[in-house]
Amino acid sequence: MTLITLKGNKINTIGDLPKAGTKAPNFSLTTVDLATKNLSDFSGKKVILNIFPSIDTGTCAASVREFNKKAASLENTVVACISRDLPFAQARFCGAEGIENVIMLSDFATGKFGKDYQLELTDGPLANLHSRAIVIVNESGNVVYTEQVPEIVDEPNYEAALKAL
Repeated sequence: MTLITLKGNKINTIGDLPKAGTKAPNFSLTTVDLATKNLSDFSGKKVILNIFPSIDTGTCAASVREFNKKAASLENTVVACISRDLPFAQARFCGAEGIENVIMLSDFATGKFGKDYQLELTDGPLANLHSRAIVIVNESGNVVYTEQVPEIVDEPNYEAALKAL
């Protein structure tokens, strides 16, 4: 279990993010057009998993906007933005914001991704949603970088994540 905070109040995740050097757990998530995407669909590419509680919060939206800007110039790299939001909410946000360089993925149906990556929140007002985290997977499917953001309202360390690529 990892202790993090939400506006200074202690909350927990169900465990720890996958360790660097380990195989990233495969996933099956829903796209904005209700198709299914798996991690294995990105085989041979670097994958940035930008994970957050809800697209309808300022910090979550800011991380999607920032990675959307950065993703346009990244070679052989996919940015997947993952939350438990409904795909319709993700599509609405992307349409309104002109987001075109990232892939929005939803874990709304089962929450299995949050459990497999050990970042589901166990308590507090956001219980069952995802914590804010970054996981980077290399072309071989191995985790090369993780960041569990210690305070949910803070943005991730974009520079450290991009440097890990």
